[in-house]
Amino acid sequence: MPTEILMPALSPTMEEGTLAKWLVKEGDTVSAGDLLAEIETDKATMEFEAVDEGTIGKILVPEGTENVKVNTAIAVLLEEGESADDIAGDAGAAKPEAKAAPAEGDSDEKPAAAPEAASAPPAPKSGDGERIFASPLARRIAADKGLDLSQIAGSGPRGRIVKADVENATPGARAAQASARGDAAPAASGSAPAPAAAPAGLATETVLKMYEGRDYEEIKLDGMRRTIAARLTEAKQTIPHFYLRRDIRLDALLKFRSELNAQLEHRGVKLSVNDFIIKACALALQAVPAANAVWAGDRVLQMKASDVAVAVAIEGGLFTPVIQDAETKTLSALSSAMKDLATRARDRKLAPHEYQGGSFAISNLGMFGIDNFDAVINPPHGAILAVGAGVKKPVVGKDGELAVATAMSVTLSVDHRVIDGALGAELLQQIVDNLENPMAMLA
Repeated sequence: MPTEILMPALSPTMEEGTLAKWLVKEGDTVSAGDLLAEIETDKATMEFEAVDEGTIGKILVPEGTENVKVNTAIAVLLEEGESADDIAGDAGAAKPEAKAAPAEGDSDEKPAAAPEAASAPPAPKSGDGERIFASPLARRIAADKGLDLSQIAGSGPRGRIVKADVENATPGARAAQASARGDAAPAASGSAPAPAAAPAGLATETVLKMYEGRDYEEIKLDGMRRTIAARLTEAKQTIPHFYLRRDIRLDALLKFRSELNAQLEHRGVKLSVNDFIIKACALALQAVPAANAVWAGDRVLQMKASDVAVAVAIEGGLFTPVIQDAETKTLSALSSAMKDLATRARDRKLAPHEYQGGSFAISNLGMFGIDNFDAVINPPHGAILAVGAGVKKPVVGKDGELAVATAMSVTLSVDHRVIDGALGAELLQQIVDNLENPMAMLA
């Protein structure tokens, strides 16, 4: 029985994507792990792999198609002994089933075109009546081996049981696999965020009527811009922000940075002020561990490592790549990691695990001449530091005399559900101390 290949969810928040390029054509033979297509998500272009072996019988969605919903049938895979004649004449009739199924599913009511010996057993159901999703080949192998599919954990998209699962399975395998994996699949599906609602506001028709007769250019929203709009609207509506502001004197840091760069020049390393800021925030999160936390719906997760996200502007949006274990990295290692992540972010070549996670973020607009601003928290982070430009300012010294110093204004946006005012002030004080005493960060 032909198997539909469905549009995959390549990230927890993906609802639709662009089928950028097919890497196979009709008639090609593929095995599990072979690359099938390149798919553009809201953040990056990613490769999609086959989970079963067979022959590409029909491509249903041509390359270049935009806004393809997750779980939409995009191609049909034929198994051994099947031919293009086995594909239902109206391929579109299979799509509603594919969209509704939580994984690559097989219609239960397709006409049997292959000989009975080659047909797969009907889709089984679990003890509570729920359908168990498995490929036709997996069902046939399970029937031959006398295996109960309800006892097998699937490794395909959204838990679908594929050939490799039943070939390696033994009775009672599901319980063992679930125990070994810590019930990872149910936890992942349970923690995945619900589809983001469209930002509230004036209806499109209302806005268009307001500007009838005026010249304008309509700019189509791509996946990234739609996601940014939805997530930031959600953040401002659901996160109780409060803001803490400080000026940081940079003279000692700028002198120290100049000396270090002179010594590191032969290694091709040039440290930026932002590298010091990342290090200062990472060490501050270790010094104030209660603030190194994220909001998880009905609980707070206090993180052990300082995984710091840094906003990177790209054409049409932004990424927040995450530097993991930033507190353990040297300044030169942080600088190298940040340059690599920023370059690949601008090329949209980051993998999801490189821009998801973290507990704290930094948004630096100082290079654009911005004195200060308030940043929006990126959920589920507990806080984000908005960094302005370092500028010459008059200051009063310890002896009461007026002097000129380079000062940088920063604003810490804090999620009050995670961090209270005094705790946020303590975290910001640690960041200030680290930046005003940069040599101590190397101790």
